[in-house]
Amino acid sequence: MKLVFAIVHDEDTPRLMAELNKAGFRVTKLNSSGGFLRSGNTTLMIVVETDKKDEVLDLIRKYSSSRQSAINTSLTPSAMGGSYVPYPVDVTVGDATVFVVNVEQFEKM
Repeated sequence: MKLVFAIVHDEDTPRLMAELNKAGFRVTKLNSSGGFLRSGNTTLMIVVETDKKDEVLDLIRKYSSSRQSAINTSLTPSAMGGSYVPYPVDVTVGDATVFVVNVEQFEKM
């Protein structure tokens, strides 16, 4: 058995969970936040038989999309006398970060 931890963007979570459930996988949802943009993420935990792991990973790839997001950063341009000026920067957010670990024992109580 494998335990799949998938950290996905909040916008992708409802559709991904629906598709995983439709395919017969049970999912546990944990709210989390990222360290880089402090944006909302969801960590999904899915226990699967080893031969079903690739099916889960394919669904995560299919329903976790990347997107561009503008963030404001404070820069100190030397030409402006050292004052802080908000400066928008486009960054890519989304996709998924996935960890797969072996499960020694699993019980549903």
